Amino acid sequence: MTVKISNQIVGYRVKKADTENTGEQPAAAAADSKPVLMNENIERPDFLLGTTYKIKPPVAEHAMYITINDILLNEDTDHETRQPYEVFINSKSMEHFQWVIALTRVISAVFRKGGDLTFLVEELRSVYDPNGGYFKKGGVFMPSLVAEIGAVIEKHLKAIGLLESDELSETTKRILAEKRAEFEATQNKATNDDASSDYPANATMCGKCSTKAVIVMDGCATCLSCGDSKCG
Repeated sequence: MTVKISNQIVGYRVKKADTENTGEQPAAAAADSKPVLMNENIERPDFLLGTTYKIKPPVAEHAMYITINDILLNEDTDHETRQPYEVFINSKSMEHFQWVIALTRVISAVFRKGGDLTFLVEELRSVYDPNGGYFKKGGVFMPSLVAEIGAVIEKHLKAIGLLESDELSETTKRILAEKRAEFEATQNKATNDDASSDYPANATMCGKCSTKAVIVMDGCATCLSCGDSKCG
């Protein structure tokens, strides 16, 4: 319909589409309802949530402190998630300075890309030191210092819910505790002579969790750490 303008035009604005009668929502509103996923275009806010982990590998003179900062996406909505944004590694020891700085920058870049971070943990934990690995406190074998950094990142991803935790159930813990007590009784071991391990001194390496916690009872090899058993 043609409308004749008889007065002088002093201003104008674009009228939005009328959606009250049609029941349809504007495209902008529909876009706002879509949850934001982690990507490299998200700007770093002034405040990030951080968690610091301490490790003391025998291959380093001083302890290392690994800080992972997280960003909250879709805050105060049903889609709120906590995503790792950056990582820092600090230590008094300067012998690993160059490659540690390079590693943190690469890992931080991967964090900001978003997506599935499982591959990052797998790649780091599969790095082997040509001089051989070491056992950390508790009897867990680490093939390299890089692998232990990967283990810390894996622990953090499980803590914020990005990786499924493989924590044992209370029933399984109770059964393993009973097996351990029975084994130590038959071996006349009231205490563990190996201060670096939480498991019997003559326990062997578990192929699943890399912990010296496998004992053999009644012809059945069972890991007291993760519950893996050759008897099913």
